[in-house]
Amino acid sequence: MDRESSDDEEDRRHLIHQNDTIPKSPRPSTFQIDEDDHHQFKSPRHSSQSNNVRNFIFNKRYIFAVTLPLLIIFIYFTADFKSLFRTNPSSDSFQNDAVASNLMRESELRALYLLKQQQSGLIDLWNRTSMPNLNSTSSNSIQDLRSALIDQISLNKKIQQALLSSHQFGNWLDSNDHNVTDPTLSGLTSCRKVDQRLSERRTIEWKPKQDKYLFAICTSGQMSNHLICLEKHMFFAAILNRILIIPSSKVDYEFNRVLDIDHINKCLGREVVITFEEFSERKKNHMHIDKVLCYFSSPQPCYVDDEHVKKLKAIGVSMSELKTVWTEDVKKPTDRTKQEVIEKFSTNDDVLAIGDVFFADVEKEWVMQPGGPIAHTCQTLIEPSRVILLTAQRFIQTFLGEKFIALHFRRHGFLKFCNAKNPSCFFPIPQAAECITRLVERANIPVIYLSTDAAESETGLLQSLVTLNGKTVPLITRPPRNSAEKWDALLYRKKLDGDPQVEAMLDKTISALSGVFIGAPGSTFTEDIIRLRRGWGTASVCDEYLCEGELPNFIAGDE
Repeated sequence: MDRESSDDEEDRRHLIHQNDTIPKSPRPSTFQIDEDDHHQFKSPRHSSQSNNVRNFIFNKRYIFAVTLPLLIIFIYFTADFKSLFRTNPSSDSFQNDAVASNLMRESELRALYLLKQQQSGLIDLWNRTSMPNLNSTSSNSIQDLRSALIDQISLNKKIQQALLSSHQFGNWLDSNDHNVTDPTLSGLTSCRKVDQRLSERRTIEWKPKQDKYLFAICTSGQMSNHLICLEKHMFFAAILNRILIIPSSKVDYEFNRVLDIDHINKCLGREVVITFEEFSERKKNHMHIDKVLCYFSSPQPCYVDDEHVKKLKAIGVSMSELKTVWTEDVKKPTDRTKQEVIEKFSTNDDVLAIGDVFFADVEKEWVMQPGGPIAHTCQTLIEPSRVILLTAQRFIQTFLGEKFIALHFRRHGFLKFCNAKNPSCFFPIPQAAECITRLVERANIPVIYLSTDAAESETGLLQSLVTLNGKTVPLITRPPRNSAEKWDALLYRKKLDGDPQVEAMLDKTISALSGVFIGAPGSTFTEDIIRLRRGWGTASVCDEYLCEGELPNFIAGDE
């Protein structure tokens, strides 16, 4: 230790000595005053020569200081520094030119495609503004016109970006100082709510006869299909003046956990639906379907298989022989009228069944209109239970806020389903991300609620690709239950938490309350959300199916 200390002191002495004895340069600085001038007298001649030498050196250095930067600037703008470091200049130059040419061509083709879209949109606007009653148009028509104009301005911005993307100054127009194509011009939004004109809808009165029932049977698909089947059964019950019997949870889903069945009766001011348990009590456990008139004949009568018949028998339900009233295939349903239904299915029997009617096409425009075909005092007849609705509202207040986009991103089993259709509806994730980003920009709502069955690998990639102006657009999903969070406390107290069907209905409800909705084409889950949005008045002019109007840029082959 002493040796190390002595060595350090020795080093410091050497360092200090060297610094102290560094010889001064004999050549004075240009701006240095010679110390001898203050202490030594010099002759005039010697002084004059010395001054001339000093002035010459000063002028020489001044000229050099001025010309050097000019020389550097000249070399910078005339020389190709990149070529100095290329191992094969001609090859690199050729490759760069080829890449630039391809990029330019791609940008120009994209711009031409967008210009064609814009031309079509502007022609449509011109035709609308040429209407003679333009001055007397409603506020909704004016909003439509403004929304269309905003869309064209936004499209013009995309054309600029496409043309400039291959140039080094292509991002100049994207700066905030030059953002003249904001889709929310003057505070307007291009995604206003749609006026469904519910007061003008065509309706039928549902006034069932006492002790006349229609026994609902739904077998096809998942919960969303069964809800649509129930909705169509309600229309048949209204036409035939019968009370609808909701299926038992032992042969179907537990509808009482996800639907507000009493809500339906309240909306009509009379009893029009009853649960299977209520039907069982009225019949004193002697439950018999007096007549089964099948709506569908193929692929099997009533579209009911033997397994379902066994389940009905197991809960004490007997039925007469299945009869078909016409030739009808679920794969090619015929458009039917109300009068045809009355003629074929009217009977004096107490309990009637017609089988699964999910694929039935009866007065399609009438049945599918916002609010449904039946006269009632509510927005919708089939809607989530009060508990699920409140839970959805609490989730929105906790995580999303008033303005958010809902995305139903169906993936599980959807690849095979979509590729069996022509055209396919299954999009690669990068293409899907581009479509989502465009709608986010148009709606000016940078928050997305994600309802999906996709794997984390897919949702993770989607999240990384959905960006706008360099910022990630968050994809928010329902988190696992946490006792510290109270938004789902109602489900926990009612022992509804963890039920897949309750969670599915919760997803639908949150999505139905969104500002803008992106649906999965071909999905009945999406169609049920759209039904709710139309009835609740939350549907937006920006609502669309994912990548609507586009084809997948890659489609796999058949098995």
